[in-house]
Amino acid sequence: MSTSEAAAPSSAGDGMEDLLRHVDVVDPYPVWQALLDGGPVVMPDGSFALLSRHADCDAVLRSESVSSDRSNSTRWAAIAAGMSEDDREWLRRAKPFLFMDPPDHTRLRRLVSRAFTPRVVERMGPLVHELTEGLLDAAVDAPRLEVVDQLAYPLPVTVISRMLGVPPEDHVRFAGWSDVLARGLDDTLSAPEPAQFAARRRASEEFRAYFTDLAEQRRRRPADDLLTALVSAEDAGDRLTSDEVLSTAMLLLVAGHETTVNLIANATLVLLRDAALRERVAVDDAYAAGVVEEVLRLDPPVQMTMRVALDDLTVPGGTVRKGGVVVLLLAAAGRDPAQHADPLRFDPQRRTPHLAFSAGPHYCLGAPLARLEARVAVTALARRLVRPELRLLTYRESRVLRGPARLDVEHGGLARR
Repeated sequence: MSTSEAAAPSSAGDGMEDLLRHVDVVDPYPVWQALLDGGPVVMPDGSFALLSRHADCDAVLRSESVSSDRSNSTRWAAIAAGMSEDDREWLRRAKPFLFMDPPDHTRLRRLVSRAFTPRVVERMGPLVHELTEGLLDAAVDAPRLEVVDQLAYPLPVTVISRMLGVPPEDHVRFAGWSDVLARGLDDTLSAPEPAQFAARRRASEEFRAYFTDLAEQRRRRPADDLLTALVSAEDAGDRLTSDEVLSTAMLLLVAGHETTVNLIANATLVLLRDAALRERVAVDDAYAAGVVEEVLRLDPPVQMTMRVALDDLTVPGGTVRKGGVVVLLLAAAGRDPAQHADPLRFDPQRRTPHLAFSAGPHYCLGAPLARLEARVAVTALARRLVRPELRLLTYRESRVLRGPARLDVEHGGLARR
């Protein structure tokens, strides 16, 4: 895909599909940089805009004039019209609050947010430390560490599973469901392939059936976990419906841990490529936290997001008509020199804010937990890896979520704790 093709989609659908189909998953950044350098893209018919500058993306994320619900999109309405009534009803019932607008989003977020405050998350530090060290202990005698399967995936999924009260023997079941469901982000505004749509619906229904049973157990026998809190939640007389409990559990398990997997793996690559940085991370928690922030800025787990104009919306470069789509290229915004001085320099002591966790009403609830898990993981890796060498790196086939599918590290033995 050439720079000119990337910068000139012919319609909202063509624009999204070109970005998601042709951009290289191994290194999308030349295209993102070209879009940042070229400035905003707004189609003449107002059906589509692509924004890549930090200030522009930030303004739209905070705007009350846009929607996170794709059903407000003219293009998605046309796609949905071609679906069966049963499929449309399933999509409506399975929609998580990530893709809702006020007042529903406000109500659900308020009920869930108390489990993810910085204070609550900080109390989870000992658990995250113990899980991380235990995962590395299990690989201590092997000559290679496969970072994704042996650390980056099991750490966050175990943490969120424990928070929700999922039995340990069931944690592995989420791997298949999560992988299938996460792929759906790439066709947020595209007509899904029938086989892919069927696979996602099947995974979603299996997931919901599992949590329906687990939620019923919590209603009969409450426990000290987040799922019990969800099924019994009440705020100003308002409770979650069964559908809301199930879709919220799905969001927490899938969206939350998928992005943290990518963050840990992307941060591991930084450690492998810079021995001096690795040595400092091993002994300096504040510096390790700065490394995580720079990975979020320069190689974010979520590369882009979108909003729908609720009415005609003026953006830099033109007007998006009601029902039109605004794609926000977060991965480019992190490299905007107007926000970040010398933006391509990796600087763990940088303090300029980024948009990797979004902004405004949809700012990521799980940001404190993701930061904690990533900081603990990179610190442990920096301390325990001995003469590490990258041997195999492959990337997931996703343009919205970015991270390695496999990351093999050969080492001279993992240091014991």
